[in-house]
Amino acid sequence: MNLQVQEKDFDVNALYEQLQVKNKTGAVVMFVGLVREFTNSAQAQVSADDCRFELEYYPGMTEHNLSQIVEEASDRWAVLDISVVHRVGTLSLNDQIVFVGVSASHRAEAFLACDFIMDYLKSRAAFWKKETTASGSQWVLAKKKDQDSLERWA
Repeated sequence: MNLQVQEKDFDVNALYEQLQVKNKTGAVVMFVGLVREFTNSAQAQVSADDCRFELEYYPGMTEHNLSQIVEEASDRWAVLDISVVHRVGTLSLNDQIVFVGVSASHRAEAFLACDFIMDYLKSRAAFWKKETTASGSQWVLAKKKDQDSLERWA
């Protein structure tokens, strides 16, 4: 298992290669989240040069949250390996934010575990997001749809 919280960008190809377990891996499912236009539609019209996306976290607690999420996914599905890399600090539009990769012998387990991890990461990991444009800053609030996504795993 690979769990990292870091400021630097990550290499998707290197993470993919690390997920392959020789002679056992039948599927690798990966998700890469990117910084997109901001949630406030009025701010979405500004240029990329005017935008800043900041991610803060609680050292120790955030890694513990991620570890619990990955452990639960491993308990639910027959996975071979899991990698979660989440960036923090100041990012720009189109920058990579998060990588979740799961390897398994079969695709169904890999898809389900990856989807589960992302749903729980969005709602249960201690990250805070702030969007800044020339017109000001705002913290990104939790979305009901993210909370609703957790209900399907109950």
